[in-house]
Amino acid sequence: MPRLSRSVVFRPSTLVLGACALLAAAGVALAGGSWNYYSHESGWRSEGGRRHHSNDGHVFPQSRALPNPELTPGATNPAVTQANIDQTICVRGYTRTIRPPENYTERLKRKQIREYGYSDHHLGAYEEDHLISLEIGGSPTSPQNLWPEPHNIQGGWGSYTKDQLENRLNHMVCRGEISLVEAQSLIAHNWIAAYQRYISPTPLADDPQDRY
Repeated sequence: MPRLSRSVVFRPSTLVLGACALLAAAGVALAGGSWNYYSHESGWRSEGGRRHHSNDGHVFPQSRALPNPELTPGATNPAVTQANIDQTICVRGYTRTIRPPENYTERLKRKQIREYGYSDHHLGAYEEDHLISLEIGGSPTSPQNLWPEPHNIQGGWGSYTKDQLENRLNHMVCRGEISLVEAQSLIAHNWIAAYQRYISPTPLADDPQDRY
């Protein structure tokens, strides 16, 4: 069996530097532990250190981060009230029991992409998202509470960032820090402003207080 030459030594520091050089050559910007990179071949994109998939890398302007209030004003679930949160939204796994089927949300997504006037018709570029999330008593099926939210928004204000706020508001309601109605109003009115108020002025890779 041939022996490796003793002149070939793999040092951890060498591997790290080599990896950084490869990332730099590929167009990855490294700063403070977070990076943004898009590959037209793979369609993978990372925002704030998280790796996400997009079909074509379309990055939408920040004006697209909030839904059109005329098309998507938000709607609540009458089965969820302040009095029964301990039997509904504060029960782990509750949202899985009321989430609408994919065939319903996909049909609605196709229709709403046209209504919103998006030029990018790739379904994978969007999440058919509940404006008032199921975690805080949003309607599961109302078209007024669902819209095709882009994954990739300038500044990082896309669907993955909104997910953090949905969890945070659920925690706050279940801990009695804010009321159910207040949480619903905050996210329906301007979810970015609510994120900046309760989590961070700028999008984070993960919410440091996420308890799930």
